[in-house]
Amino acid sequence: METNPIPVVTVQTSPFDDQRPGTNGLRRKTELFEGKKNYLQNYIQSLLSSIDLRDRQGCTMVVGSDGRYFSRAATEIIVQMAAANGIGRLVIGHNGLLSTPAVSCIIRKIKAIGGIILTASHNPGGPGGDFGVKFNVANGGPSPDTVMEKIAQVSRTLEEYTICPDLHIDLARLGRHDFDLENKFKPFRVEIVDSVEVYLNLLRTIFDFSAIKTLLTGPEQLKIRVDAMNGVMGPYVRRILCDELGAPANAAVNCVPLEDFGGRPPEPSLTYAAPLVDAMKGGDFGFGAALDADGDRYMILGENGFFVNPSDSLAVMAANLSCIPYFRHLGLKGFARSMATSTALDRVAKALKVTLYETPTGWRFFGNLMDSGRCSLCGEESFGTSSDHIREKDGLWSVLVWLSIMAVRKQGVEEIVKDHWAKLGRNYFCRFDYEGVDPRAAFYLMRDLEGVITDKAFLTQKFAVGTNVYSVERADNFEYIDPVDGTVVRNQGLRIVFTDESRLVFRLSGSGGGAGATVRIYAESFERDPESHNRETQVRSTLESILIGTTTLGCMQYYPITQPTSIWVSEQHVTW
Repeated sequence: METNPIPVVTVQTSPFDDQRPGTNGLRRKTELFEGKKNYLQNYIQSLLSSIDLRDRQGCTMVVGSDGRYFSRAATEIIVQMAAANGIGRLVIGHNGLLSTPAVSCIIRKIKAIGGIILTASHNPGGPGGDFGVKFNVANGGPSPDTVMEKIAQVSRTLEEYTICPDLHIDLARLGRHDFDLENKFKPFRVEIVDSVEVYLNLLRTIFDFSAIKTLLTGPEQLKIRVDAMNGVMGPYVRRILCDELGAPANAAVNCVPLEDFGGRPPEPSLTYAAPLVDAMKGGDFGFGAALDADGDRYMILGENGFFVNPSDSLAVMAANLSCIPYFRHLGLKGFARSMATSTALDRVAKALKVTLYETPTGWRFFGNLMDSGRCSLCGEESFGTSSDHIREKDGLWSVLVWLSIMAVRKQGVEEIVKDHWAKLGRNYFCRFDYEGVDPRAAFYLMRDLEGVITDKAFLTQKFAVGTNVYSVERADNFEYIDPVDGTVVRNQGLRIVFTDESRLVFRLSGSGGGAGATVRIYAESFERDPESHNRETQVRSTLESILIGTTTLGCMQYYPITQPTSIWVSEQHVTW
């Protein structure tokens, strides 16, 4: 306990006009947070002030980071401002590290009012990289639109913030630390906790750890390789997969969290996890996985580098949830996917007679479904999958689901996926990213394209591309009506559905950290014939489909959006 009360200081400031949080909180270049006076402080004050004072006084909050550059300095500022703003208790991960799934888990476990996560997900780190501040609410999930709007409203008129600049905390020292503050009756408390333990205890209640351990250590030992990409997941991978489940120490690579993630974007893709891909192609490992900076995204590889498209991964998980004790005990309540995600999950839902929900992009939409008991499993095409055990996507949980399926079915990754295709058909799926687009051009592109596809004459259109003929079945601007509270969310992406179950989706993304807008175009085609399930790449068929969107529809040619910065396909991610 400090002997002299720590003063609370009020600092005058001026508002910034760019602090409305997006889909994943506020993401900007690190140099902006670090170098622009009061930029971080303003946003943290806006966040704290968005919580009603009666709820804020004496409450508990969770704080964690993915370990990227500037996280330690930002954590100290958050501690100082939380104390000054009446928060009674902060729970922080050891050395400031907590994965996003672990933050969600701890919020729910200790019934905290919410949590602050310092992460820019899979975006690059280091002084020249990106930084982000994300606020999760009391259910453990991302902030709903109402909360983000309130933060934005406060940020636009903010004139001062309060802080305790003399309060300092050693993030490396586990345990409870109490501080006396001026004009505060009760001490302010900070608890530095083991980053892994609470989350690990939750996983023990979900999976059959003995079955997974037998898979990894038994006579038919499965050799695995998991790349933590020098993000926050290193301690989790070592503790859970190696120490708890028996995988050898060399099964876990890049497990030391680094501020710049070793100089590569911590993105679990075939491009940025290339060393893992190369190791898997050598044939020495039967299972591979990569995890992003904050642990909510993942990539799965089978023997010889067989890549599992994230939409396929979601569908395969859904079809095999009976392999997990948690779901055998609780049953299946429903499935959910974002609109842009492949419809492969829909086929599983139909086969299992389970309700399928199609939502806008953003994990917060799944939270309402789960809180109301409507959804057991959900996912997005951007390498995110999870269940109702928390309210965030969960990369390591997804890895354990795959290992559980392999343990029960006694099959390899490729065999499991191809068996799934044989039963339900294969959805070829591709995403084109146009990044750094002039925001005005992106806006007018989407506006004009919507005018084209919603014209009545468009519904009679047929497009011949090579030997394929695409007949439009329906087209719209996706609108979501929340089945729980009736909230209506509009303008969530333009979609064109063809009679052969192919789809084109056009969407503006709100998750970028840099300048300009991101336009994403998704193309999907369905193939029921097993003889056509083994194409090495879907580039040809997908590029044919995309020509409908870029040339025949006639809109993109009028805007400076001529070539995607990257293309995601089942087997590769091409970056220009």
